[in-house]
Amino acid sequence: MVIMNTVDLYSQIPMYLAIFSVFFAGACVGSFINAVAMRTVAEKKWWGNERSVCDKCGAVLRAPDLIPIFSFLRLRGKCRYCGAVIAKRHFAAELISSFIAAALFIRWGFTPAFGVSLLVLWFCLFNSLTDIENGYIYDLWAVVPGVLGLLTRLSGGLSVFLDGLIGAAVGFCFIALIILVSRGGMGWGDAMLMLGVGGLVGWKYCALSLYVGFMVGGVIVLPLMLMKKLKRKDAIPLGPFLAAGSVIVLFTGNVLVSRLSVFLGNFPGWPWG
Repeated sequence: MVIMNTVDLYSQIPMYLAIFSVFFAGACVGSFINAVAMRTVAEKKWWGNERSVCDKCGAVLRAPDLIPIFSFLRLRGKCRYCGAVIAKRHFAAELISSFIAAALFIRWGFTPAFGVSLLVLWFCLFNSLTDIENGYIYDLWAVVPGVLGLLTRLSGGLSVFLDGLIGAAVGFCFIALIILVSRGGMGWGDAMLMLGVGGLVGWKYCALSLYVGFMVGGVIVLPLMLMKKLKRKDAIPLGPFLAAGSVIVLFTGNVLVSRLSVFLGNFPGWPWG
């Protein structure tokens, strides 16, 4: 009797079916992350027997109302019980999580890099949602994924573990330096966010994530300031930009490392290659 291992089983699954499965799973996780983020912001329980309810009328939502993406489209973005408009963030979280998860699967396949990428995606999504909602990044939710990443790195040996440890230090210290120099121009939650990212992805990907994140912020914020949609003293959450930079690097990191090999060396490190 031959026992098929996980890799062999994966190779037997049609590519389109694997992508669809990851897409749907990503939508489900995105829906869950959004619910947890919003309840965390509202200081409500998200575990145990808590049920999903309409934000407006409080009606308990049933299974047909909770199918990610599909339910929102079928209900045309409105609650079936009171007709109130459903907040777009629910739909956006599901779409972002599903499409990026599927794209990461196409990029990395069934590898450790894919698993680490999903952790980065989902914990960045959570912290972006809370930062946008109330301007706060919760330290525990920022640090725990990084700790999980470091524990995972133990299986790769001391050098792999140290890469993650240095990544956590790079992410935290870079933002901390800006906070100290600007005397509070940024929040410590941003430093904790990059500490978590660094622990997951290693120092090279973390450095690139910081650079790309600030570039994304500049590309979006500067035009808004020029159009006077924003003012210099307006509070702008940095977390979503850092999260966007981290996710972009999941796709482009190896290319960027090779282009910047003079500074970063030729190899991106585990699990990227």
